[in-house]
Order: sequence, then C-alpha cells, then structure tokens
Amino acid sequence: MERDVSAKIRLYVEHPLGQAQTLPLTREQAHYLFGVMRLGVGAHVLVFDGANGEWLAEVSQAGKRNGALLVLKQTRPQQMPPDLWLLFAPVKKARTDFIVEKAVEMGVSRLVPIQTDFTNSGRIQRDRLQAHAVEATEQCGATFVPEVGEMRRVGAVLDAWDSARNIMFCDETEAGARRGLPVVNGPWAVLIGPEGGFTQTERDRLHRLGHAHAVSLGPRILRADTAAVAALTLWQNALGDWS
Repeated sequence: MERDVSAKIRLYVEHPLGQAQTLPLTREQAHYLFGVMRLGVGAHVLVFDGANGEWLAEVSQAGKRNGALLVLKQTRPQQMPPDLWLLFAPVKKARTDFIVEKAVEMGVSRLVPIQTDFTNSGRIQRDRLQAHAVEATEQCGATFVPEVGEMRRVGAVLDAWDSARNIMFCDETEAGARRGLPVVNGPWAVLIGPEGGFTQTERDRLHRLGHAHAVSLGPRILRADTAAVAALTLWQNALGDWS
C-alpha cells in the first residue's frame, strides 16, 4: 500500500470505510475542506474511521454547507497503539488540552480524567477534549482515536481497578530517587497527579497496591503536563512500540 503524497489533509469520519463508498460530509467538514482549505472536486483527502485503517478519497461533491467524498483505496491497515491508559488530573484548560494532544501523539489507547484531593478543576468538557483527541489523531498520522472517559474520583477508579493492569505511579516525592520502571509485559496505565501532587492518603493507598509501581521522573519536580510527556516517553521506550 502506498500513500498518495498529494493528499495533505487527513480527516476522521464516523462511517465504516470501504472501497467505492460515498461519504457524506458534515457541515463543519465541508466548511473546513472547501471554505478553509479551498479544495475542489477531484482533490484527494486521506480518511480514517478509527477501526478500518486509512483510505484515499476523492472529493466528488463540494458545496459551502455540504459535500461528499468517494473512497478510492486503502493506504494503510489499521494500526493499534499499545494497551496503555493515561490517568491524569485536569489542570488549567490550555494545559489539559496539551496533555490530551500529546498523549494521543505518543500512543495511548484511553484517556481517563481523575479527580484527586488537590485537583483544581471540578469538571471537564468531555466532548471538547474528545474533539482534541480527534484533531491530534488527524495530525499525527495515527488510525486509532483514544476515548476520553468521564471524570471520576481517583478512589472510585482504584476501587474498580483490574489488578491485571499495572500502574506506573508518578510520585513527585520520588524525585531524584532513581527508581525506574519494572519491565512487566501486559496492559498498563500511567498515573499523573495534579498541581500540588497527591495527598499522603492517596500516596499511601497507591503504595499498598501490588500492581502500582512508583517511579521517579528525574531529579526535579515536573509540572503536570510536562510529567505526562516524560512518563509516556519512559514507558514507550521501555515497554511500548518505540522499543
């Protein structure tokens, strides 16, 4: 399979893809393709649905408020990321957006917002964060869109946790301790705390879990958004699809 180098735009569509299929565009997609990017009939676009790989499509109808694409051929098979979740405490709006964007780029399979005792944000706009995940997938060339879950209390998340999924617990009190990640295959989750870190009660509970592994992210305490990138880098290098 070869990608069409003339197709510069990737678009996520909520329709199962197949050859010779006609895809109706939403008003927003039509505006983006024809109003913003100035594409016309015959232009090529790469499309994906999150489950059936990437496909080359051709603009068959172009209007100000609607349009359609004709699916020509598959350019890449479906590629799944590692079975890695990111549990994170939302911070300020722009920085939370950054966490979601970078997590998608770095290959997580699910994003789980959590509320801890020190979490500043009491709620999230899940639909907006999911839209950011879609945009990041379009930009980074992935074919799978991670789901952004509903925000839940960290205690409730741990109560229902499957112990078969190990947790990489990024404990800010471990800064400089040189405690690394154990090489254990299987499903994993990376847990990042909020501004101010975890409370002692939360930290004690995590340390009692046999499937939670406290790690150090270096000699300095990192901001939450920086910590997410650093932790995912360490995990991918040791256990993920980078190694």
